[in-house]
Amino acid sequence: MYPLASAVEAPAGPVVKERRGDSLHLSAADLAALGFFLAVWVLHTLASDGKLVSRVSLTTAMNAQREAWMRNMAEREVRIVDTAIMSGLQQGTAFFASSSLIALGGCFALLGASDRVLTIMAHLPLASAFSREAFQTKMFGLVLILAFAFFKFGWAYRLFNYCSILIGAVPVPHGEASRNPVSGTAVWRATRMNVLAGKHFNSGLRAVFFSIGYLGSFVGPTVFVLSTLVLLAVLVRRQFFSAARQAVLGQPPSAGKG
Repeated sequence: MYPLASAVEAPAGPVVKERRGDSLHLSAADLAALGFFLAVWVLHTLASDGKLVSRVSLTTAMNAQREAWMRNMAEREVRIVDTAIMSGLQQGTAFFASSSLIALGGCFALLGASDRVLTIMAHLPLASAFSREAFQTKMFGLVLILAFAFFKFGWAYRLFNYCSILIGAVPVPHGEASRNPVSGTAVWRATRMNVLAGKHFNSGLRAVFFSIGYLGSFVGPTVFVLSTLVLLAVLVRRQFFSAARQAVLGQPPSAGKG
């Protein structure tokens, strides 16, 4: 019986060894492409916030407009237009938060159909062969990006709500009230809250954009790097060279130039 037991137990060694090899879900090229993706994300965030380059970004220019809005709001007795703007900002933020949740649900649905997805991806051009475990690891990365976006949108929605309250707390400008230091402090608080809400909303929107670039990782590390570079080019153009930025920072033509 001992030789028989040895014959039965012998294959256990190679099976364990094969499973240990499968535990390395991502290759070195995948990890390098992921590191490049994260570095691009961080650098673009810093540049958009005006912490990396001297050129004024669209985000920084719009923050100045938020401050101008709050100053003008403080001089109005009737603030219906301000509450309407805040309502629009909240609705837009809620839409993106809901969209992020729907996308998260789709990610978990894909995790349940990993084998079918791998079969389809095997026929894609430039697609690299990777295991089911590697696919699930990459899917969890996409889940983390979308979850990050959802929390940013959720927090931005709450900050916009707080900003609405702070707008209501700004004293109505009647005579000496417009020059009251308390009024100036209230305007500063509303401005700061508005800028913070916009910052978190932009972070959530940026995460949604970068989730599109992350899809290249499911094809291969080379495509992942290329999709990240294409996304970076689009975002840099929008932030620093777009018509929207020119509209915010530009000056109207003089009357003598038709």
